[in-house]
Amino acid sequence: MPQEAAATEVSEKPTKIARKSPFIRFAPIILIVAGLGFGYAKGWHEFLSLDYLVDSRDMLKQMVADRYLQAVFGFIAVYAVATAFSFPAASILTIFAGFLFGWLIGGIAAIIGATIGATAIFVAARTAFGDFLKEKVGGKVAKLAKGFEKDAFSYLFVLRLAPIFPFFVMNIAPALFNVSLRVYIAATFLGIIPGGLAYAYLGEGLDSVIVSAAEAGREVTIKDIVTKQIVIAFAVLALVAAIPTVVKKIRGNKLA
Repeated sequence: MPQEAAATEVSEKPTKIARKSPFIRFAPIILIVAGLGFGYAKGWHEFLSLDYLVDSRDMLKQMVADRYLQAVFGFIAVYAVATAFSFPAASILTIFAGFLFGWLIGGIAAIIGATIGATAIFVAARTAFGDFLKEKVGGKVAKLAKGFEKDAFSYLFVLRLAPIFPFFVMNIAPALFNVSLRVYIAATFLGIIPGGLAYAYLGEGLDSVIVSAAEAGREVTIKDIVTKQIVIAFAVLALVAAIPTVVKKIRGNKLA
């Protein structure tokens, strides 16, 4: 009888864990969705816009001048939180960084903040959906998942280098293909360096764009920031993104 009671107790434990697991799994995602909705309801997304930067540039510049280090770390925290809650403002925030801190420091701050925030949303998505989708998917999706897992770093690195998909999409998608956390962090951090520095470079030259727009009596738009230099920068970015594929092809030909 004691053995039967013990067996019954053991068999009941997985059931209790299973009952708790949906809440544990989905709690981070629920928190993120709730935070995103709350942010929009409060109008916080309006602070993550080019219009806000233009209207508040003097105040922001003074804040940075008064407390530089605090401003840098505060910006990293804001960027990480905005990314973790999937606010679609990665490009604008990186432009902010370049405008406030210069292209180098601003770019580094943006890259660090983006990596922290992207890692948070990745962990939340993997906790909620990763195992479930891995068990359910089949056919071509399953093959894609296996291919992604086989060479996850190269896949993610190239997709980060060439921003074909929105940043928040690429923060979540790898979680569905069982990419390891270490690979995800490394590929994300390294992959967003060129784009981060390029957008920060745009932000550093924003003052002259604002003055020109003001003289013309119109508002600044994102199109005003796209200069010949940035076109060249993104052309180089595209070439860099192609390097891994070219190297693999060359190696494959040699082996053949």
